[in-house]
Amino acid sequence: MNKFLVARANAIILAVLTAFLLLIGLVTWDRFLATRSARGWVEHTWQALATLKDLDIAARDVETGQRGFLLTGDAADLAPYKAALGQVAILQNELQRLTADSPAQQDRLRALAPLLQLKLQELAETLKIRRDAGLDAALQAVRTNAGRGYMTGIRAVLGAMTAHEQALLAQRMADADSRGALVRWLAAAGALLAVGALVSAARMLNGAWRRSSAAEAEQRTLALRLRTTLDSLSQGVAVFGADGRLAHWNDCFQALLHLPRAMVRSGTPYAAFAEHLKADGIILDSEDDARPRQGDGEPVTSERALPDGRHLELRRTPALDAGFVLTVTDMTKRAQAEAVLRESQKMQAIGQLTGGIAHDFNNLLTVILGNLELMRAAPDATPRLLSRVERATWAAQRGATLTSQLLSFARKQPLAPAAVDLAANMPALVPLLQRTLGEHIDLRYVEPSALWPAHADPAQLENAVLNLALNARDAMPGGGRLTIELGNIAIDADYAGRHSEVSPGDYVVLAVSDTGHGMTKEVAARVFEPFFTTKPDGKGTGLGLAMVFGFVKQSGGHVGIYSEPGHGTTVRIYLPRAAAAPAIERPDLPADLPHGSATILLVEDEPAVREIAVEILRGLGYHVLDAADGEEALRVFGAHAAAVDLLLTDVVLPGALRGRDLAERITAVRPEVRVLFMSGYTENSIVHHGRLDPGVQLINKPFKRDQLARKVAEVLHGQGTEAGTAATNIVPLKSRRID
Repeated sequence: MNKFLVARANAIILAVLTAFLLLIGLVTWDRFLATRSARGWVEHTWQALATLKDLDIAARDVETGQRGFLLTGDAADLAPYKAALGQVAILQNELQRLTADSPAQQDRLRALAPLLQLKLQELAETLKIRRDAGLDAALQAVRTNAGRGYMTGIRAVLGAMTAHEQALLAQRMADADSRGALVRWLAAAGALLAVGALVSAARMLNGAWRRSSAAEAEQRTLALRLRTTLDSLSQGVAVFGADGRLAHWNDCFQALLHLPRAMVRSGTPYAAFAEHLKADGIILDSEDDARPRQGDGEPVTSERALPDGRHLELRRTPALDAGFVLTVTDMTKRAQAEAVLRESQKMQAIGQLTGGIAHDFNNLLTVILGNLELMRAAPDATPRLLSRVERATWAAQRGATLTSQLLSFARKQPLAPAAVDLAANMPALVPLLQRTLGEHIDLRYVEPSALWPAHADPAQLENAVLNLALNARDAMPGGGRLTIELGNIAIDADYAGRHSEVSPGDYVVLAVSDTGHGMTKEVAARVFEPFFTTKPDGKGTGLGLAMVFGFVKQSGGHVGIYSEPGHGTTVRIYLPRAAAAPAIERPDLPADLPHGSATILLVEDEPAVREIAVEILRGLGYHVLDAADGEEALRVFGAHAAAVDLLLTDVVLPGALRGRDLAERITAVRPEVRVLFMSGYTENSIVHHGRLDPGVQLINKPFKRDQLARKVAEVLHGQGTEAGTAATNIVPLKSRRID
């Protein structure tokens, strides 16, 4: 014992001397690294300051170059403006890189970007005014001082960033100086540490006997602590020895597996547990399989779904003594949460798609339907023209129906199969696909000839095509070609015999082909399985092709897939041939509409929608004041405040002032002004949880002439709104039919 302690003390002394020498070397190396690091950060800060200065100069040069052109009108004077304009974007990116380590500077850059954008936009608009309207108009635009406000904001942000970098520079230089002092203190601390180690070695000789007894007490404490830890776990843990018998366990092991208390005792063989649990539907590995083999140190995990609805995870981990540890975890709540999450992700994806297109699409349909209504009401309209107007109206109304179906799909609406003319419907879907897929995808559509009508839900069919297109896009990250083909096919009994899920008969084929990376046969065999995906975690739910498969099967059709690695993929959808031709909806015969002489303030940012709404309202006898945004509407209202009877505004307006805010400001000045909102997508500030806010009147886009006329008359009459003074300048509705 004494000999061992002496040898140990000598080893410690040698280690201390070696450590001291290493400390000296490390101190020297640390000083070199500290100097180089400090120099690099100081240089980095200087670069940031120089870039800030260059950006300030570039912003001034842009304004100076623009002013030169304003005065001379010579295009050659725009050269400094264009050069500085390009320099601004480069310097912004450089600042983004140089200040990536500073969240405060990044926040200032985010505040600077819109100011620069607004300033550059103001300069460009002034240049356009100079070219189009001359010097006087350009100078008048300059005198609005809007650009000066932007420039003041830019300089303020640049000044704040410069001050921050200067403070950072001073801090980093001070930090470089403090590193040397820190290293010296570390060297002193190292020397003291070496002395302390020597003292500890001497004390070790005198206290060896005490540590021996303390270690024994610590082992007892550790064993008790381990037992307490096992009992506190929410997982069931059982330790089996090399002979396959139970050695240790906790209470959760018995509770999770519903084991009899008499069975859970030391020495119970593993085979007894396997035999007992087999009757409850829990299949454990056999004793031979459970026993760890030489070189097998990896844990084995498996999941079991029980008849009572529980999900258990069984994890078998080899132990060092040739035994193993069996861990049982109740995964029921996690499995339920994952199912809810998958459903939520699916609904979120659909909601993003529908919400993104609904507003703009409904604006377009409003313009189309409004113009068609005006054409149909024209006194000189010929029967041939009216026939074409009716067909166009049917097509526009079908688009409105499609938008409504897309918005309601997230609520799991049942299929509504009907005769569908794919040759007529697909060309309308191609532009939407092109915008969704991006410019790097070459979308090609092969026009069919004499195509049969298909029997399917039109909305779900378009959703299936979109899913296939998005999967094809993901298979071509570097770009490629996507081809959509339509055709007729008759499936015979031989083909149906080799594919039991399809029946012989006539089908309409829709094929979607891509030039992506393709799939192996093993992957292609599983692509229609729910939640199967080859994408990285977080990049896909595995529901797209499963939804296509379910829709086609529910429609009585068939899906086929062909793919080769490196050569792309083709998915063919076989839809049953419809027995009847697609129906064409006929619009109702016109009736006299309510007219009036009230003054209406119309606010709509889409020019085409605003134009058609103004024309409809003026054709009904109303006096219409129009504006493109909230700020302009307030100015128009200020000039005609006493005359305005009704505010007709879009909910979503450009700028800070939205439709709801505009209505509140106007009614605060004149509470008797009636308000009618219009929107192409009801998830906005006036609709919450699927219901309109109390007292709110809304007309959905797209609307027809008669719908707008009746809704305006209804609001002006005070129907369905809070009590107030009813308008008296409305002509009552007189219905009649035209033979």
